[in-house]
Amino acid sequence: MPTSRRQLLKSSAAAAAALSLDWTRAQAQAETLRIGLIYDLTGPFAAGGSVASSIGAQIAIDLVNEKGGIGGKTKIAPVAADSQSKPDVAINEAERLISQEKIDIINGVYASSHAVPLAAKVEQQKKILWITTAVSTAVFKDKNLQYVFRAQIHSDQYGQAFAGFLAEHAKAKLGMDPKEVKVALIHEDGPYGVGVAAADEAYAKEAGIQVVLREGYSASAPDLSVLVTKIKRAKADVISHAGYNPDITLFLRQARESGLRFKMLFGAGAGYSQLDKLRSTFGPDIDNFCNIDPVPAQLLDPAKLAPGIGDLTNAMVTRYKAKTGATDVPPHCSMGFNQTWVLLNNVLPVAKEKYGSFEPEAIRKAALDVDIPAGGTIQGYGVKFFPPGTPLAGQNERSTPVVMQNAGEHISVVWPTNIRTQDPVFPLPKGSTYGA
Repeated sequence: MPTSRRQLLKSSAAAAAALSLDWTRAQAQAETLRIGLIYDLTGPFAAGGSVASSIGAQIAIDLVNEKGGIGGKTKIAPVAADSQSKPDVAINEAERLISQEKIDIINGVYASSHAVPLAAKVEQQKKILWITTAVSTAVFKDKNLQYVFRAQIHSDQYGQAFAGFLAEHAKAKLGMDPKEVKVALIHEDGPYGVGVAAADEAYAKEAGIQVVLREGYSASAPDLSVLVTKIKRAKADVISHAGYNPDITLFLRQARESGLRFKMLFGAGAGYSQLDKLRSTFGPDIDNFCNIDPVPAQLLDPAKLAPGIGDLTNAMVTRYKAKTGATDVPPHCSMGFNQTWVLLNNVLPVAKEKYGSFEPEAIRKAALDVDIPAGGTIQGYGVKFFPPGTPLAGQNERSTPVVMQNAGEHISVVWPTNIRTQDPVFPLPKGSTYGA
């Protein structure tokens, strides 16, 4: 039966409409980049800073999307995964994001015990792992990773800051030569804690400081009273503690009950950066403890940073408080935000414009092009990644931590001296629950 002109027009219109719809869908897909976000949203690491990091990352995504997306053209569609504070779950979720969700970029990772195996797995599949939070030097040391990057500091730098602070202030504040100061190094026994303690020991010994105890424990240990006893017997003046949240709470409670006294306690980020959690349990008992970590961006003087960085920090702080109702914005929010912001604004636009796509190879090349000077990020440090063939390939060579001190609701930067906002209180003052 011959086709009438009217039927032919209808068929042509329908085909054109279908083609137009397919083209529109293709355009919508082309203008959206899906990125995996993997954090511990449940389990003990969640309250230790992982949730705060995830919120910081999401705020960065929101701000970029509100300005049209990457390069003003490509919106980011985050695909969230909860690693549940378990390494095996983290690995399975990463595999799901890559194999089932067909995602080429995974952003996040709070725990170093997750970062070490995840880096190996993602590297093997030649996908991008952009680490925002986990600090263990072992993630990169002598691995020659090509597709894994971290603008965050690494655990060796905690040891440099710990020993640097003590060497600088022992004589003036304690009336002791550094070689007379006795330190106890305690840590959870995962890659994070082991890395921090090893760096503390190496740099302390280099500065001539006495290491009288180095002891690891399981982060899920039900009792740390034996550890407390060992510290008392060692007569340590200063304690460095790399721990998460439940284990820190357990240690401080049993230390208080046993009457452990010391001149100062230095935390190493993680649970010690979640002051609201510790303060809700210990109140003013933890006043004047020190903590080594990347700086919360709001503590820096924006006048000393690149133009516009202060406004960016204010936007992050305002949105974090609105999302959480918190009065303090923890360092982990800045970590999640800062590293994600660098990825979205300094790497992905270059991958697309210079190297032609958002494929892993283009992103890898763009990451190695990044050259942000000191003062160019909200956390004060610059970004330049060690190249392939170097011992820390993929790690930011310009990252720096600070030593912070808390007193009630106030947190100050007390080291390095050139950017400090307050002279350190050292030793712990008279009347302190833990003060010697």
